[in-house]
Formats: sequence, structure tokens, C-alpha cells
Amino acid sequence: MSFKLLFMGTPSFSVPILKSLNLSNHKILEVYTQPPKKKDRGQKISFSPVHKFSNEINIPVRHPATLRPQVELEHIKQLKPDIVVVVAYGQIIPSEFLDLQNIIFINIHASLLPKWRGAAPIQRAIMNCDKETGISIMKIEEELDAGPILLKSKIEINKNNNYEELSNKMSSLGAKLILDALDLIEKKKANFVPQDQKKATYAKKIKKKESKIDWNLEAKDIVAKVNAFCPNPGCWFNLKGSRIKIIKAVEIQTSGLPGEIINDSFTIGCSKNAIQVLELQKEGKNKISAEEFLKGNKLEVGFNILKDV
Repeated sequence: MSFKLLFMGTPSFSVPILKSLNLSNHKILEVYTQPPKKKDRGQKISFSPVHKFSNEINIPVRHPATLRPQVELEHIKQLKPDIVVVVAYGQIIPSEFLDLQNIIFINIHASLLPKWRGAAPIQRAIMNCDKETGISIMKIEEELDAGPILLKSKIEINKNNNYEELSNKMSSLGAKLILDALDLIEKKKANFVPQDQKKATYAKKIKKKESKIDWNLEAKDIVAKVNAFCPNPGCWFNLKGSRIKIIKAVEIQTSGLPGEIINDSFTIGCSKNAIQVLELQKEGKNKISAEEFLKGNKLEVGFNILKDV
């Protein structure tokens, strides 16, 4: 037996899962994604990664600005999918959709629910220095990421993992797990287990103001934030009139004043221990190693970034 599927997703994270479904015996009727955006001062239209991939494999794409109009509800009624698979779509599914008869709405979420419900579960897990995270497949209910869980699978978080690396690993895991979930539903062995609502935590959307480095934090927390925000929006600080984005850094067991250049290896003091910058990007320039940067930019040991006006 194969299911008729409707897929809802937007970012790169969703693409491997859509690809996995497309290669399965299930039929994807249509894809919903976020609307195209204008870039470069409105001169160029940018399609979402899911939109681009759907075009490559010739699956019809629909991209309403909102699901609220009655026309979208009627469209899905006419489409008659068995299951709607939602992966980082970027819109709340209205209750009228969830109430449709004979359609199951399931979500692939990038955390071990009920921990890290919400918009930025991967980034928040890295910032929190969690040792593990995972993929949860759940039935969608009205409350955000609160529905009963069908499957979970764990993945280790290495302290050097950045967002992009961990996201790719988790997406691959989700691509496998969704097929297992559909197999359970097909064999009528699906058991959706309610979440423990008391253990719920929330992963708030990342705000740009969070990306500026606070040297009064501990080194481990700064490194975690650098990893969580790589490649975007990136963690940055001001150095002699230029904005420097840190691409890669490690914690060093040494001490110095917060913001102080401790040695000539681009090691900067924090409230506890220090970080060594390994790779960076000066505003308007390409990414380079710290070693390359220091060849043309001398940093005086003892100089304090916090006093740089």
C-alpha cells in the first residue's frame, strides 16, 4: 500500500526528507512552501530550497502567504491526501485543517520533544551545551509542537558541531525516520504517545541582537553560541572599527580579563577561561583563518576589545 502525501516545508533542512519521500513508494501530490522573496533590492526573486527541489523533480508547488483563506482549505479537501507531512514549513496549521476527516497531519521536529518546542530547536540545543538532541515525529495538534509522539531517535551533539553540520545530520536522520513512521501507520501499528507537558521547554526564534558577542560570558558559552549561529546570522564583535564574524573558535584553559587579547594566537579572555579564534570573516571580505588574518593585522597582547570605541 502507498499513501497519497501532501508535503509542507521550506528550508534546506526539509529537502532530504522530501527527497526520501519522493524515492519511496508513496505518492507526493503537491508541495506547500513559503512564498518566493525578493532579494538584492527587489531585483531578483529567490525561491525556497524546497521550492527549487520540487521544481527539479516536477512536483506541483503551492506557496500561499497564509493558510487562512478558505480557498486553501477547499484545495486540500479536493486534493484528498492520506497524510500531510510537515517539516519546518514556517506557518501554523489552522485547526480547520487538522479537523479534516481521513487526513493525518504529522510533523518532523528537530528535537527530543517535549524539550525545545518552537522555531529554533537546533540552535538552542547547541547554545545550551546539550549533549544530545534528536528527531521527533508527532501528530500535529493546535498547541505548538505539543501533539502525541510516534517515533523519536537520538543524535549526539559534539562540542565542535556547528548549526549547519548538526542540521545536516538531523535532516538525514529525519529522512529515514519518516519512512519508518509511514510504515507503522500503513501496518496499523502506529502508537502516538502523549507528551509530558510539564517537561516542555521552548526554543525561541533567534534574534539578530543575540549574535553580538558578550565577552563577560564564559568561554564555553561563547563557543557554543558561535557554533549555534554558524553560518547564519553569525557571531561578531567590533575590532578597531571593523566588524569581525567568528566562524570557528575553541575554548582555551587560560585566564585574562573579558575581551582582552591574551596572546598572539588570537586568544581572547572571557569571564571564565578564554577562546581562541580559528576562522573569521571581516565585514565585506571572504572567510579566512586567524593565522592569515594576523599576517596583515597586528594585535597587541593586552589590548581589550571592550575598550575599543
